[in-house]
Amino acid sequence: MAWSKEYLDLILVPSGLLIMSAYHVFLLYRCLKFPETTVIGYENHFRKAWVERMLQVEAKDRGLSLTTINSTISASTFLATISLGLSSLIGTWLADSSDSLFRNRLIYGNTSTSIISVKYISLLICFLVAFGSFLQCVRNCVHASFLITMPNADIPVSYVQKAVVRGGACWSVGLRAIYYATTLLLWVFGPIPMFAGSVVMVVILHMLDRNVTPLHQFEPVNSGPVYKDQ
Repeated sequence: MAWSKEYLDLILVPSGLLIMSAYHVFLLYRCLKFPETTVIGYENHFRKAWVERMLQVEAKDRGLSLTTINSTISASTFLATISLGLSSLIGTWLADSSDSLFRNRLIYGNTSTSIISVKYISLLICFLVAFGSFLQCVRNCVHASFLITMPNADIPVSYVQKAVVRGGACWSVGLRAIYYATTLLLWVFGPIPMFAGSVVMVVILHMLDRNVTPLHQFEPVNSGPVYKDQ
C-alpha cells in the first residue's frame, strides 16, 4: 500500500492530543498528591489564607475582598463572551459548505470534507467547554462574594475557601480548553503544525505549571503575641 499524505492526520493528530492529555493527567496527579509542586496548588494555598484573613475583618470593611473577586468575575465573563463568540463563528463556518479555507494546496495533509468537519467540531467543543468553565467560575465567585459579605453570620471558613478554590479550578479548566483549541487551530494548516504545536505547548506548560517556591506557612489567625515570663 503506497504512502499518502492523508495518513499524517491519522498519526500525528491523535499523537498530539495524546501528548496533551497525558501531560494534563500527570498534572492532575501532581495537584492531588503533591500540590506544593504545582502553581495551581501554590495559588490555592494563598487563596485559602486570603479567605481566612478576610473573614476576620468586619463585613462592612470587606470592600477590598469584593474588588478582588469582582476582577475575577469580570475576567471570566470576558473570556466566556470570547469563547461563545468564537463558537458562534465556528458554527457559522460549519454551516457554510462552500468555504474552501481548509482545501488550500499548501496544506500537507487530508483536506477531505469529513476531516474539515472534524476540525470545525473539535474547535467548537473546546470553545464550548471553555465557555461553560468560565461561567462556573463566575458562579462560584458570586457565591463566595455572598458568603464573604454576609453580616453577623457564623460561616465556617472552609465554606468560603471551597467556593474560591472551585472558582479557581473552573478558571484553570477554561484556560486548558483554550490551550487545546490553540493546538487544534494549528490543524487548519495541517497535521505537522498541530503536532509540533502540541509538543511546544506541553513544554511551555510544564515550565509554567511547575512551582519551586516553598509554600509560606502562615501563622494561625487567632494566635496572639507570645510573652515570655519576666
